[in-house]
Amino acid sequence: MSDISAGSTHRLHEPLLRWYDANARELPWRTESATPWSVLVSEFMLQQTPVARVLPVHEAWLRRWPTPAALAAEPPGEAVRAWGRLGYPRRALRLHAAATAIVEQHDGEVPAAHADLLALPGVGDYTASAVAAFAFGQRQVVLDTNVRRVFARAVTGVEFPGTSVSRAERDLGAALLPDDEPTAATWSVAVMELGALVCTAATPACPTCPIATACAWSAAGRPAYAGPPRKVQTWAGTDRQCRGRLLAVLRDADGPVHRSALEAVWADVAQRERSLAGLLTDGLAAQVGPDTFALPG
Repeated sequence: MSDISAGSTHRLHEPLLRWYDANARELPWRTESATPWSVLVSEFMLQQTPVARVLPVHEAWLRRWPTPAALAAEPPGEAVRAWGRLGYPRRALRLHAAATAIVEQHDGEVPAAHADLLALPGVGDYTASAVAAFAFGQRQVVLDTNVRRVFARAVTGVEFPGTSVSRAERDLGAALLPDDEPTAATWSVAVMELGALVCTAATPACPTCPIATACAWSAAGRPAYAGPPRKVQTWAGTDRQCRGRLLAVLRDADGPVHRSALEAVWADVAQRERSLAGLLTDGLAAQVGPDTFALPG
């Protein structure tokens, strides 16, 4: 590693923080009035889901459940219903479980300590670090896909990071953090924003990048990725699509639905039954009669 990551005043900080100050998107979970609960909800929703799809659901969610206690007071099936078509609906169940734990263990207030956040259901290291940084202004290493890509390019000179977070990446993230806590928190979200808007995966806008002159990948001529094949997610015809269709029927119904309603949205019997069994196992659906199903109560 070169001196690009040494010290708290290296040459990436000032241009990137200045760029963020001028270009940051106005998002509800970033406002001064945003509660830690709003930030936590946003982090659950933003996992593998674009901001544009999250915005209306986040707004409706906070309007209906402005506190963890409000969500915990309702059945988990209502969280799944309100999740709508964001995808990966198990996140809704985990968020409901996290809200319940916050009520039971933290008097209804999202905890500030990283260890307490990490102990919540459905909260991993990234989410705990992100909430600690973005909701409470703490100095935390926050490594999402966008941040990892920016660091890979700007510092290590490769187009994409590895498939999983490495110790070297965590050490690099820690070395790059400004010493001052509020500045470090802003830095973390600024790097994330750069990866989302400029240093994108498919079409990086290098000519407009505020740290282009300090970028190792750009200096090396932007060499093509030479690591293991990157996963390409498919959708059409998969069990994920089938589960989504079945769950949509349950979500849109006012009460239990007959098996025939599920049969109508997916013709492949074996795949439909396998997907339905998966929904039942995951707690996303419940069998309430010999041939009727509903969201979990």
